[in-house]
Amino acid sequence: MHDLLQRILRARVYDVAIESPLDAAPCLSARLGNRVWLKREDLQPVFSFKLRGAYNRMAQLSPEQLQRGVIAASAGNHAQGVALASQRLGCRAVIVMPLTTPRVKVEAVAGRGAEVVLHGETYDEAYARAREQGVRDGLSFIHPFDDPDVIAGQGTVGLEILRQSRRIPDAIYVAVGGGGLIAGIGTYVKSIWPQVSIIGVEPVDADAMSRSLHEGRRVRLDQVGLFADGVAVREVGETTFALARQCVDAMITVDTDSICAAIKDGFEDTRSILEPAGALAIAGLKQDVERRGLRDRDLVAVACGANMNFDRLRFVAERAELGEGREAMLAVAIPERAGSLRGLCRVLGSRSLTEFSYRMADPATAHIFMGVQINGSSDTAELVSELDRAGYPCLDLSADELAKSHLRHMVGGRLPASAAVHCGDDRRELIYRFEFPERPGALMRFVSALQADWSISIFHYRNHGADVGRIVVGVLVRDREREAWQQVLDGLGYRCWEETHNPAYALFLGGGDGGV
Repeated sequence: MHDLLQRILRARVYDVAIESPLDAAPCLSARLGNRVWLKREDLQPVFSFKLRGAYNRMAQLSPEQLQRGVIAASAGNHAQGVALASQRLGCRAVIVMPLTTPRVKVEAVAGRGAEVVLHGETYDEAYARAREQGVRDGLSFIHPFDDPDVIAGQGTVGLEILRQSRRIPDAIYVAVGGGGLIAGIGTYVKSIWPQVSIIGVEPVDADAMSRSLHEGRRVRLDQVGLFADGVAVREVGETTFALARQCVDAMITVDTDSICAAIKDGFEDTRSILEPAGALAIAGLKQDVERRGLRDRDLVAVACGANMNFDRLRFVAERAELGEGREAMLAVAIPERAGSLRGLCRVLGSRSLTEFSYRMADPATAHIFMGVQINGSSDTAELVSELDRAGYPCLDLSADELAKSHLRHMVGGRLPASAAVHCGDDRRELIYRFEFPERPGALMRFVSALQADWSISIFHYRNHGADVGRIVVGVLVRDREREAWQQVLDGLGYRCWEETHNPAYALFLGGGDGGV
């Protein structure tokens, strides 16, 4: 640690890096009852801390080594650091990246003049290819984490935190992949202020450091989750592990929903969209505050990267509310009779719904999949009890990965023959789209506006975060009731379009064969 401390103090990083700000997070602070600070490494020129270590390592190369060039393996952020450093130092750079690397990172690396080689499904496969090619072509390998000069470059983050802090932090939370960032920060901080807790954060499905520290040896994972691709490493470094054993006080693992919620938290305080690995420290901080009941502490989370793939934002937004404990996914059974849907809405009262999917499936009972905004797990339990007492058996699916990832999008199907017979031969299903101003309670008012004696066969709603709410409704109407039904539509006061003859409805929801 003493040798590394000297390297940190001598590190050459500011030729390319900025001294990133240590910003207060007022929203998180107020909600958590602590003073939360974010170390904004997402503001670096490559939107990540990685350029610190990459440049510091390359700045130590001889002129002959720079002339031959460098090679690296990376899921993206280290690659961008190496590419930027090679631009500044005027040398060739070859970057081997896994095939799973988000396009935004591949394009950013190529845009800085580096030669990109896509190889393998994981970092380990890319690493092996880079090592092989480096030996063959005489290129200097720039390790993403297990190198003293790389670790020293990352350690300057810790140097800045202590210099910028108004008072000694109680804890610093750091995302952990291979361990370079936490080894560097931990070494410096523990050398200056040993009373500060250094806490590492990993995804539950990429917890190599947690397992290694627990067993006292480096543990190699059989596989790793790829959502937080910036920390998707099967085995931590030899040097980083040795340093972590000396300077890391605790490790925390967080799930995907918690990471998504942390991305939202970061956005609310900074208007920056962190990548999953970049938000890990925030997720760990929140979990630690809840687990230990921390109050009135000074807590620092390193927001270490913002190379977010835009295509992931839909998933992040959908899962953030679940991770925050603000949404519950419920399956509710209701009697298949006129007015039962209205009765369910009375029980829900003024609660805001995020999703509501129903398809008539059985003459006696209907099942509804819905998302409801709640205030924590205790509120979910209370709502489930209320529904059960009111005669609507309920199942909480908030922790069910199948339901969250797939079933919520698959609720539907064709009107079954049993339901058609039950409703009478002369009834047919009519399909309508509705739009209404989106505000709390608007969905409940819409349902209440429908007369109780109409049989609803389809009802689908999702809150898309827009100003306009959209609903699809199927209703079973006899020919002689068409005029009365039209009067109901006219009296609702909502814009609507009939979609009964839409070919997509015939293919996937209609009562016929639906053949193409």
